Amino acid sequence: MKTQKETSRTYAAFPKVANQVLATKDEDIIKRWMDKLKPHSLRVIRQDPYLEPFGDAILGRYKYQFWKEHELTAQTQNLSEMASGYNYFGLHYDKKGKKWYFREWAPNATEIYLIGTFNDWKETEDFKLTKLGDNGIWEICLPSEQLHHLDLYKLKVYWNGGEGERIPSYADRVVQDEQTKVFSAQIWMPERTYHFRHKIFKPSVDPLMIYECHIGMATQEEKVGTYEEFRVNVLPRVRKLGYTAIQIMAIQEHPYYGSFGYHVSNFFAASSRFGTPDELKHLIDDAHGMGIAVIMDIVHSHAVKNEVEGLGNFCGQPDQYFYGDSRREHPAWDSLCFNYASNDVLHFLLSNCKYWLDVYNFDGFRFDGVTSMLYCNHGLGQDFSGYADYYNGNQDGDAICYLTLANKMIHEFKSTAITIAEEMSGMPGLASPIEDGGIGFDYRLAMGVPDYWIKLLKEKRDEDWNTTDIYWKLTDRRKDEKTISYVESHDQALVGDKTVIFRLIDSDMYWHFRIGDENLAVHRGIALHKMIRLITMATMGGGYLNFMGNEFGHPEWIDFPREGNNWSYKYARRQWDLLDREDLNYKFLNQWDIDAVHLVQSVHKFSEAPLIPIWDNRGDHVIAFERRRFLFVFNFDGNRSYTDYGFLCRKGDYKLVLNSDDPKYGGFGNVQIGDDEMYSTQADPMYEADNKGWLKLYIPARCVLVFKRMLQDNDD
Repeated sequence: MKTQKETSRTYAAFPKVANQVLATKDEDIIKRWMDKLKPHSLRVIRQDPYLEPFGDAILGRYKYQFWKEHELTAQTQNLSEMASGYNYFGLHYDKKGKKWYFREWAPNATEIYLIGTFNDWKETEDFKLTKLGDNGIWEICLPSEQLHHLDLYKLKVYWNGGEGERIPSYADRVVQDEQTKVFSAQIWMPERTYHFRHKIFKPSVDPLMIYECHIGMATQEEKVGTYEEFRVNVLPRVRKLGYTAIQIMAIQEHPYYGSFGYHVSNFFAASSRFGTPDELKHLIDDAHGMGIAVIMDIVHSHAVKNEVEGLGNFCGQPDQYFYGDSRREHPAWDSLCFNYASNDVLHFLLSNCKYWLDVYNFDGFRFDGVTSMLYCNHGLGQDFSGYADYYNGNQDGDAICYLTLANKMIHEFKSTAITIAEEMSGMPGLASPIEDGGIGFDYRLAMGVPDYWIKLLKEKRDEDWNTTDIYWKLTDRRKDEKTISYVESHDQALVGDKTVIFRLIDSDMYWHFRIGDENLAVHRGIALHKMIRLITMATMGGGYLNFMGNEFGHPEWIDFPREGNNWSYKYARRQWDLLDREDLNYKFLNQWDIDAVHLVQSVHKFSEAPLIPIWDNRGDHVIAFERRRFLFVFNFDGNRSYTDYGFLCRKGDYKLVLNSDDPKYGGFGNVQIGDDEMYSTQADPMYEADNKGWLKLYIPARCVLVFKRMLQDNDD
């Protein structure tokens, strides 16, 4: 029997051996090695006894992705080299040969013409593509003078029994005509293109603090905002707030603005409604110069059904990219589902991941709709109450394989890249390393946390809040996977729902949010808004996310222009002027967010530090916990302030470093203590051996106090 040390040493060699086996390209060696693998070869199973009954399923998906990687890389060194379709397909200019090359994958096409402004949108022989062999690839080579910067173009595709105009699948810029509303691909090759000043950038993930944003609605004006406006006006705000990453939504081109970017038509094109490719690159480069990583919200879970703009029926073959059976259409999203079993589709999607990292220097991805991908029923109408629910034959093995390979390729190409899964079922191993038997994401969104806060605010009176339940809900996560905690993202701010601030204050925000004119509802809302956000941030297990504007309690909802609102942009924007006004309470919430974010940023590996419960009294609504040298004390009671409230904690002197009752955060200023004054624990002989003492505090109602323990002689 192997000792723990021997097992650890064997496991440490596992990834290296696996890579060596793959590198042989020898199918017999690969098969023999996979035959030797047992469920306990994978760490996720060894670490969690409850997964043992499902060991064969977990090992099976590991073997499947391993074999699929072998298939995909048979002609290349690795996944990263394989995932370079954007360098071959689409339109490219050869500077040395002074020629244009265009290639497209259209296996069911019988004829293809390149049409555009350069030939009056007519089909001519000199712009007819040639089919290369029997692999479905078409090509055309043109002299340099035939095409020019800003020319518009499409493909005219013919197939047996039909024809249609199509935007190339690898088009890297797509624009919409303002009058006709028709979309076309556009050549983007200006004389001077943007060159990155910060090509090499290492994101700060210690912890990862994400500012989720949408370029179009980041403007004050009632219109679609631009990359340039965001770069100049919003990035400085993010830097001041202290967030280490922005997560940008709606980058991939989408025909309908109101889809929030989730009905993608052109996967390789940065949305032109916000500006040019060079302006997006400038934005990303400036963010890197400020120490801010840029994460892209990538949509590979489904695609828009549009045939003219998208991939729905590209060459008269509906199952070219998508399932051809009953699984083709997503039952809830009115969209099409990719066929992840197809190696050609995998090549397209993996190339898309690498493209954004390579060409635009993004720092990673938040993968949208992962739950929908993991399960054949998309997780709809299913409760995930036990491990058996994850392994009941409903898993989509091909989609899981794709996600695993995507994570491997992304980190292979850019080792510092960040991947986040938007996933609500709680699939074990989602954010565990691939060699452990996981799917390889760096983080998973803690989607149950905002749901919990909304449920609490909707269904329970303040006096019925349970501090034990709050702490458990915020810390209930797999210890071997990193999570991103959040109170609310864009989802909770959409029309038909309510932001947390509006659930707390509602219409009184319109009439009593001026400083000095607050009523009880406003005071309660301001206090709880600060407490809810800090306790969520302080208990994070990897990172924290906030949607832009929510940090200062942006009023109202998000409603994109649509027929039902007369195509208005009134609610599809951010009212930054409210924050900048000196007579409104928004500035207090904003300052609280700034100081809270900077506090956790000041702590080395804050999210990795153990959470140590110190005190929990449900009757008093008081809870306290420790992280590193910081002590967080929350009083959720709305009526009772406590004098000389005592609990045991580590012996020493404590300095108050954050106080939600401070007037600079819209508080009442009831806690009066000088900057250099300390709170000292009182000795108790019973707990002397445990190095503990009694800390006695004045804790106002609906208040959180954060203390920093001063170093003692016996501290590390």
